[in-house]
Amino acid sequence: MANDAIPAATQVAHTLLVVDDERSLRFSIGEWARDLGFTPLEASGGAEALAQVRDRSVDVVLLDLKLGAEDGMQVLRALREEDPTLPVIMLTGHGTMSHAVEATRLGAFHFISKPPDLDQLGAMIGTALEHARLQREVEHWRSGERTSLIGESGALRDVLQRLDRAARSETATVLIRGETGVGKELMARELHARSARAAGPFIDLNCSSIPEQLLESELYGHERGAFTDAKRFRKGLFELAHRGTLFLDEIGEMAPQLQAKLLRVLESRTFRRVGGTEDVRVDVRVLAATHRDLRRLVDEGRFREDLYFRLNVVPIEVPPLRERTEDVPELVRYFVGRFCGELGRPVPRVAPAAMSALSSYAWPGNIRELKNTIERIVLIELQPLTSAGAADDEIRLEHLPFEITGGRSPRASADAGPVFPAGQVRPLAEVERLAIQHALEVCGGNKTRAAGLLGISRQTLRTKLKEFALDEGADESGDDEA
Repeated sequence: MANDAIPAATQVAHTLLVVDDERSLRFSIGEWARDLGFTPLEASGGAEALAQVRDRSVDVVLLDLKLGAEDGMQVLRALREEDPTLPVIMLTGHGTMSHAVEATRLGAFHFISKPPDLDQLGAMIGTALEHARLQREVEHWRSGERTSLIGESGALRDVLQRLDRAARSETATVLIRGETGVGKELMARELHARSARAAGPFIDLNCSSIPEQLLESELYGHERGAFTDAKRFRKGLFELAHRGTLFLDEIGEMAPQLQAKLLRVLESRTFRRVGGTEDVRVDVRVLAATHRDLRRLVDEGRFREDLYFRLNVVPIEVPPLRERTEDVPELVRYFVGRFCGELGRPVPRVAPAAMSALSSYAWPGNIRELKNTIERIVLIELQPLTSAGAADDEIRLEHLPFEITGGRSPRASADAGPVFPAGQVRPLAEVERLAIQHALEVCGGNKTRAAGLLGISRQTLRTKLKEFALDEGADESGDDEA
């Protein structure tokens, strides 16, 4: 059988688990699979097959319908419960249409007669691997928000032209830098979509959202028993991103020891899973992003200089929203339409005075802050649709937050004006935001001290900073725990 019947992804030595009570058949199919670049695994029964799936990386299963006294359908059901994305091809010498229908209902990828035609089996395995990859990609995309890049400003066009040039290379690492909320992940997705890897997976990870002790396992996977909670084998994101793109957001938050391992992976394209003894080779393009000045972190000894140069092969700076204000009206209309559509209400127009105020505001939280502001206006400020059909058909100045209509930046001190103006009721979230801003100003940006004065934990404060798009408001270098 020609090797091109199996996708090129088998360069990572995909594993084929053959589950059959006939040792000779297991051996012959295993040797055939090995010649095609697979790592063959064998199991004579259901319990042994489940143990292999729990302990090893298994990419596709060839399962006999009759395993001596065991029913292959029950084994199929157990395998699918263990891993719903694992493709299982049923093999039988006495199959019927009813068996095929039942196997498909239970989640089998396909059904093939015994002994199998190896050309047909090879094509079937290749299709199963591609189907599993696409299924993982769809689930990953469904798990996060997807928004197209919006705007026609010169600043945005310049960035997109740079993305185009970067996309011509399949391997060069790219470092995307910009303030919090500017859309660095969207830029990374756009670069991936314009590259030759567009058909491959795009996997993203925020390095600041996962504890240091778990980040290594998340990136590189782990063997069963590698640590206390490692009850089964798990692939890491590098393996899942094979032949695609891995986007590491907030790379500046990565611990020094993990920086060293990442550098080795970028240089050699190989790594070892946590608790593993074998090298795993992958074909992955890495994109990284940060809102920090990595050069300054290098000078301070908080980021490896060699990793910085390895990541910064192609630097891309994403402009803040205040430098592309001509894009604000289009973004406002997009978010208004989106949130009204989700609520099933008519889309209001935006009054010229309100649009002018939105366009002239500095947006320190950038597009994320704009999105949150429009969502709050649509959800809370606008008159809802009633049984009588009445609803606000226009967003006016009175619907906008105080910091926008009052002409002061959210960075300004909460003492610059009354917290509770006469005759006006502020939303609780807005009061909470002002209190956090004021505490950070009083503490000179020190999060630990600010959290103590506010009577909340430091982690709660960090969560609130992200919720209110105020991440830039507290300087990590001024924090005594940094």
